[in-house]
Amino acid sequence: MTLASLQARVTAAVQAKDWPVAAEALRGVTRLAPHSARAWIDLSYVESFRGRYRAAHEAILSAANAPQRTNEDLADLIARLRTFNDAAGVQAIARALIGASDSDARLLAACALQLSNLNDHGLALACAQAAVSRQPADIAARLARGQMLAQHGDIEGAAADFQACLRQVPGLAQAWWSLSRLRKQSPEENHVVPLRRLLATPRLRPLDAAFAAFALHKELDDLGDHDGAWGALEQACRAKRSTLSYAAGDSRALVDALSAMPTTTTTTTTVAHLQANARTPVFIVGMHRSGTTLLEQLLDGSPQVRGVGELYDFTSAMRHATDHHCKGVIDATIVQRAAEVDFAQVGQRYLDGMAWRLGDQPFFTDKLPSNFLNIGFICRALPQARILHMVRDPVETCFSNLRELFSEANPYSYDQAELADYFLQYRRLMAYWHSAWPGRILDVDYAQLTRDPEKVMRQVAAFCGIEYMDAMRDPRSSTRAVATASVVQVRERVVRREVPKWAPYARHLQPLIAALRQGGVEVAEAFA
Repeated sequence: MTLASLQARVTAAVQAKDWPVAAEALRGVTRLAPHSARAWIDLSYVESFRGRYRAAHEAILSAANAPQRTNEDLADLIARLRTFNDAAGVQAIARALIGASDSDARLLAACALQLSNLNDHGLALACAQAAVSRQPADIAARLARGQMLAQHGDIEGAAADFQACLRQVPGLAQAWWSLSRLRKQSPEENHVVPLRRLLATPRLRPLDAAFAAFALHKELDDLGDHDGAWGALEQACRAKRSTLSYAAGDSRALVDALSAMPTTTTTTTTVAHLQANARTPVFIVGMHRSGTTLLEQLLDGSPQVRGVGELYDFTSAMRHATDHHCKGVIDATIVQRAAEVDFAQVGQRYLDGMAWRLGDQPFFTDKLPSNFLNIGFICRALPQARILHMVRDPVETCFSNLRELFSEANPYSYDQAELADYFLQYRRLMAYWHSAWPGRILDVDYAQLTRDPEKVMRQVAAFCGIEYMDAMRDPRSSTRAVATASVVQVRERVVRREVPKWAPYARHLQPLIAALRQGGVEVAEAFA
């Protein structure tokens, strides 16, 4: 077949969502045009749609080596490499772009964002700086640099970049949202009026409405206008939820499948060798917004610990082992195929992939909260791993999720009923993991941590096999960049709240509270 006929076949198959036919035709295209990055990129997408993780990864590696590529190809390539946690690939492109005086500012900005997601914050900032240097007026470059500066603790520099964006595009909702998060707003200095003006714009896109309404909620909350803040939060959640697909039944089914897994498995090799001469990962898990970032910052105060942030490396190792590309951390197919997985290879692949991030420290933290779904796999793949489970007041945890704008993660967090149901499933699964793997998991209570950080961190250190040091009491002892929703808060001292953040919203949160109680969760009467 000719190249034109193959491309026509690809188009027809993609329109029909006939992924096997599309893949076959694209492989024909790559044979006729092996130097075209576009064909390999398209093949990678199609193989992902088929659920074939390894084939999709191999295709994107071929795309990275293809010499014929446009700026559009490079943008897709950067995103796809990040999908597979291929840090080396993104780093190579980033360094080439930084070294070229004529490189596109938006490509540099894209590299910065993806490197930030991979927790290479130094190179991410360098990319963002280069992007602004190439084109100071570029909005994408300024937004990216503002985010990188915030992650590095340069709040004033970040604010200047976001304000520069807004001078060019006053209706740029993402910039308003980013700006609102940098500090606590005051009656004398806030952005309530322009945010309300933006939200009154006719036919505002749902995502822009979400950015603006979440920003307005945060600012009104800062100002103590809790009724106004709740109205903004409801608007924000409706807007964001309208852009997402989520079925609570899928989460319940996943927990059912995980709870039915055996706690032992047969492997073709032994995991015993991983116990010797290997770094010790410390997984910090729990619900999002439960204090996981704070715990990681405190652990990072130890010279024995390397804090490496929120990573999807273990998920990638499981996807590779099961040859399945899923949306989210895991799905039912990965659980099903895990019965045939060699977990020693999973553990080794994970450690090999982490090596570039590590220094001389014998311990490192992996702080992806939703790794609580992977605990059964982690216990089998990494017998030396320590697992710290952050536990926080259920309503405070859920409310903190409700008022946070995530990217595409956590689609359950924008509706009180869905959020309560997910929390109950999380709670059920953690109870199962404790029974299935006794002694492998330490619950760390957030309230106790903020009340007596020294006592709790001594317990954490003893559990992990780390020598306790006084620097582990104060998150300000850590100088590492932070790329989570807690980017500003964790740079402050440990603060204990006598009254939870959700208390002023208790009457609005009754659907959530009632659902939690119905599921057997205790809610403090004083605040309900």
